[in-house]
Amino acid sequence: MMIFGTLSLLVLSFIPYFWSPFLGVSLVFMLLYVWSREFPNANINIYGLVTLKAFYLPWAMLGLDVIFGSPIMPDLLGIIAGHLYYFLTVLHPLSTGKTLLKTPKWIHKMVARMRIGYPTRSNRAEPERSSGVAFRGRSYRLSG
Repeated sequence: MMIFGTLSLLVLSFIPYFWSPFLGVSLVFMLLYVWSREFPNANINIYGLVTLKAFYLPWAMLGLDVIFGSPIMPDLLGIIAGHLYYFLTVLHPLSTGKTLLKTPKWIHKMVARMRIGYPTRSNRAEPERSSGVAFRGRSYRLSG
């Protein structure tokens, strides 16, 4: 996903109107867009003021950037790249049955070999349970 996002953002940035010298914000917005499509019903709290569904989060963040005076073009680039990725990996295969964009097998094998995403065994001791007393031991009076 990150490689596709990076390459698509580079291609989009060659379009004169979409040109942006820094694509980090766009990549973050791409990830935010894809995440919001994968978990659309998650509740999100923005600054402790507004609660909304994750489906609307990219647009709310775009609105906040407009309010704060940030340029919106990097945000829109990220949303376009995220929608392109989501379309090619989820929407198009659902409608036609053909997968146009697939993760290469060597990446699957590398991740499986490195055991990324698997819980590891831990030999940590259980934390000691509190007896409900905050301070233990002898106390001393400081003023006489």
